[in-house]
Amino acid sequence: MWLSDLQKIGVGLTAFGVFFMALGVLLLFDAGLMAIGNVLFLFGIGAIIGPKSTLVFFTRREKIRGTICFLGGIFLVLSKFPVFGFVLEVFGFLNLFGDFFPVVFGFMRRLPIIGPILSHPAISRFMPRESRTRV
Repeated sequence: MWLSDLQKIGVGLTAFGVFFMALGVLLLFDAGLMAIGNVLFLFGIGAIIGPKSTLVFFTRREKIRGTICFLGGIFLVLSKFPVFGFVLEVFGFLNLFGDFFPVVFGFMRRLPIIGPILSHPAISRFMPRESRTRV
């Protein structure tokens, strides 16, 4: 599967968004860095799957609670309440993207260096069931 140029830019924006969010948390919940990370993450997701698909994804009936929490968390971070906003964002993120974790872990288990680490018995008991099966 090849990515278009816009999707490549979206992957970069999403990666930078995650980086700035992590940096903002590491620097004791710096609201400015977290706000930049949120904006980059949202624009990156929009560039990867397209604006219409992004809107459809965030407005699906079964994802509405996650969407409200995620966007409410972003609003709190932008309103200079980064700790409460981050907690609300994490809850919303898990509700929105929790279905993708088994797929991501299954992909990571096939990688050369990360795969054997994730296959270690001490770590594999915390892995989702779908990704524990060997291919």
